Amino acid sequence: MSITMGTTLASLVTNKRRVSALKSLGIVTVGDALTYYPFRVTEPVPLRAIREAAPGQQMAFAAVIRDMRVVPMNARRGYRLEATVDDADFARSRRVPGSTARLTFFSYRKSYVDWVSVRLRAGTSVVVSGMPGEYMGQLQFTHPEILTVAPVPAGAGAGLEGYARGAASGNGAFAGSADPYASAQSAYPPAATAPSGAALKYDADTVQEALTRVCRPRPVYHASSRISSEHIHETILGLLWMMGARTSSTPDGQLAGAGAAGIVAPATDTIAVQNGEEKSGTTAESGAEALSQSIPDVLPESVRKAKNLMHRAEAFLAIHDPASTARFKEAIETLRYEEAFVSQTSLLKARSHAHKSAAHSCPLVTDSLRDQFIASLPFSLTAGQQQVIHDIAADLAHDWPMQRLLQGEVGSGKTVVALAAMLQAVDAGYQAVLVAPTQVLAEQHAETIGRMVEQLKPAIPVTLLTGGMKLAARRKALAAASSGEPGIIVATHAAFSKTFQAPHLALVVIDEQHRFGVEQRESLNAKTDDGTTPHLLVMTATPIPRTAAMTWFGDLDISWLTELPGGRKPIRTVVVNEADAATMGRMFAHIRARVDTGERAYIVCPRIDADDEENEGGSGVSAAAGSARGRAAASGSSARTAAGGRATRAAADAIGIDDPYETFDENGETVARPPLHAVAEIADRLQKLPQFQGIRFATLTGRDKDDVKTQVMADFAGGETPILVSTTVIEVGVDVKQASCIVIFDADRYGLSQLHQLRGRVGRGGTNSWAFLISRAEPGSPAEQRLEVIHHSLDGAEIAQADLEFRGAGDVLGDAQSGGKSSLKLLRVVKDADMIADARTRAGQLLAADPELAGEVQLAGAVLDFTRGNETFLTSS
Repeated sequence: MSITMGTTLASLVTNKRRVSALKSLGIVTVGDALTYYPFRVTEPVPLRAIREAAPGQQMAFAAVIRDMRVVPMNARRGYRLEATVDDADFARSRRVPGSTARLTFFSYRKSYVDWVSVRLRAGTSVVVSGMPGEYMGQLQFTHPEILTVAPVPAGAGAGLEGYARGAASGNGAFAGSADPYASAQSAYPPAATAPSGAALKYDADTVQEALTRVCRPRPVYHASSRISSEHIHETILGLLWMMGARTSSTPDGQLAGAGAAGIVAPATDTIAVQNGEEKSGTTAESGAEALSQSIPDVLPESVRKAKNLMHRAEAFLAIHDPASTARFKEAIETLRYEEAFVSQTSLLKARSHAHKSAAHSCPLVTDSLRDQFIASLPFSLTAGQQQVIHDIAADLAHDWPMQRLLQGEVGSGKTVVALAAMLQAVDAGYQAVLVAPTQVLAEQHAETIGRMVEQLKPAIPVTLLTGGMKLAARRKALAAASSGEPGIIVATHAAFSKTFQAPHLALVVIDEQHRFGVEQRESLNAKTDDGTTPHLLVMTATPIPRTAAMTWFGDLDISWLTELPGGRKPIRTVVVNEADAATMGRMFAHIRARVDTGERAYIVCPRIDADDEENEGGSGVSAAAGSARGRAAASGSSARTAAGGRATRAAADAIGIDDPYETFDENGETVARPPLHAVAEIADRLQKLPQFQGIRFATLTGRDKDDVKTQVMADFAGGETPILVSTTVIEVGVDVKQASCIVIFDADRYGLSQLHQLRGRVGRGGTNSWAFLISRAEPGSPAEQRLEVIHHSLDGAEIAQADLEFRGAGDVLGDAQSGGKSSLKLLRVVKDADMIADARTRAGQLLAADPELAGEVQLAGAVLDFTRGNETFLTSS
């Protein structure tokens, strides 16, 4: 069976529970497994004799089991297994006296104790790795790692001598040419042989092999309650063995070589297929060649050599089975550059392709609708708005499609700029579409634009199209669009449906672009019936540092609006510890005072229901965020989380928090945190407070129907329900000018950019405004440090830069950048700016010589995957 990066694990791994556990991490194919990178690698474990042990310092040694006993723990129900080991021969090789130590294991499961007992019979040769401690005056190792060593046939005389010659760990522990341990194993008692009728399986054939395995650096992966980091590592090594790897990556740059540590063949009860099993005459070099064929390189050979990078197969091997920490870091740098090169090649190809397409030219005319509109505004445009409108006008006049990203702070006037562009398209006799992420925002845009253009001559039709419209109204809107009459169409995702037709579409404007996936954007940006491609303007208020924007949106021209229109006052941000009852009381009293003056207040909670157990805790939260790492990051073809959990669709809808800041222990397990606050719970609690007696509350969540959302927002804006308790559904586009206070519960669990977005919901009417961030973060913790950033800054770019440094690009820029997943796993858009610039230059040179990548088949495939957002090449963590 030929194994490739696309081969499914279900066809290779016989343990179906493990297949299911890996799938919950987003690991479905071999490629998913190899790109599930460890988050750290352990330092090499030093070799020490028992007499050299230092409490609290990791060590490894070879020894022989002298005796073993199992002691029932009646009071606690369970068992304690104690084995005494003697390292006399190993200590002699280190020129120190031998000694003994105790290995101790505890378990409530008799089956586990029986299994350990069989392995640790008297006379068995073992290699031990663990942290020494002291108990009742004797050195003790509690639950150490144990590798059993197969006995050598009598007369072989070469059982343990190898490790004394310095070939195993490379840490200087095996110095000296004399070998006092050369014949030790042959003197071991015959008890080390398997008893009659029992076929014992040993962990290693030689002491040298076992010492190498326990001493070398070991990768640690984000795990879950269903699968440990060790089992993830075991599976990945098994896959590498099946694909041809027989030895680990060595520092001389080769995939194999003399003296390299061997990768152990996977057990047949774990792996169903063992590809290319060793036969007589099979060399390590041929195994390395097989691995290279199974994992072809993506980078062009000329680029790889110029940058002195590893082969892709070699890099995967050095990451998952590193010979040293330096080798691990070198491999990470190789694949990090690969990500940079693929992403930049993809962006440059997209940019080149766009300039080859045809678009409707929309030149400015005398007494244009755009100029009428600007003259009718009751305020003067900022210098930034004037410049961006001028740049867009020049782009629209071309006969190739504009592709521009407009980034501006909340309230910086992006809508005015977009409307000026749409009027220029309408003036030229074409249609323009503005796409909003929610029905509430689409309705607000339609109402605002309708008011702004009602005095223009000739009259401009403004059509609203949403999924929540009644059938008759929807049919009327679709008919207006399909007529081709020049005008403006404001739509939600309903515009992406097959029933939507706009035959004279010249301009597509997407508001809050990070809310839409690549596939959705492309469906609107596809060629129209007349063979042209619409001009594209994407807008976002999510602050994006310039380095990140150049990385993610390198195929777009980028404009920034940095000035805020006059009249807006700075928002005062206050971080409140939820346990501080006095401050919480003063905050609620302040909100009541503001409400009594006719203002409004938002109360934001991350969850909808308090009693929804599946949404409580770490994994559900982060899975809803995608990360993330969408972790989720979440990855591959799934919404993976860094903790390994996957949320259901209902769970994702129920949690509005963008929680990329999961806390992990040293094994990659998610650390449990308090349950998140819910809308229903907080609304009920607040209404019972004396500060809010006589005040009507309203609630708003993503589960509410569109007509309910519209009515709730109307009542809130009108003052009938001056306090709105909601999820982050209000994050984008909600514009209530009387809103002056926002309270965000569980603020320490949000991303900084999301907090900045939520904060921008208040102070839009020129009044004094406050943002209260309610936190349960421990003093001095990273979570508290993050909140200090937003406490002291109103600069979106500064906040976004801090967000990037805290957690990476994918989460900051939105999961939907690549159709629901982040495409970058290793590349850091701030720290790796120089690498990205170098990759962009080299990618440009390559495309100049070979525009279609005809000579780089593997790179072309990786670029195609990246462009489509399929992520079979690059998956999100």
